[in-house]
Amino acid sequence: MSVESYEQLLPEITPANRPYWDGLAENELRLQCCDSCGEYRFPDSEVCPRCLSGSFSWRAVSGKGRLWSWIRMHQKYFTAFDEVRPYLVAYVKLDEGPAVISTLVETPDELAFDLPVRAVFQPGFSERTILKFAVERPEAAA
Repeated sequence: MSVESYEQLLPEITPANRPYWDGLAENELRLQCCDSCGEYRFPDSEVCPRCLSGSFSWRAVSGKGRLWSWIRMHQKYFTAFDEVRPYLVAYVKLDEGPAVISTLVETPDELAFDLPVRAVFQPGFSERTILKFAVERPEAAA
């Protein structure tokens, strides 16, 4: 994958989203959480979509969720992904509530709705770490 092409797709780091990116750099998924009603949200916003409060804090979350939907992209859409086509776009519903669009690493041959996934952190893009997900494998029986 062309790192330069991929880097052009990354959003600008702003004071508003810096806690998210700083968390990823520390292998931690951080989301905004409303101080009034406790609703987690992604992406970041100035007010809570549930209660409209402007009071929030950034909190680390589990990084666990469920595969809600996915698509394998075969057509050329972004040149940054030319070398990795087909690639998977995953819609993950986090245990804390919000949905995140990302991709899966080490994608299994069979995918299914509600498949458990966990956050993984991939460094190396514009000195940033990118959020991806891996299928949660059941622990081996002891």
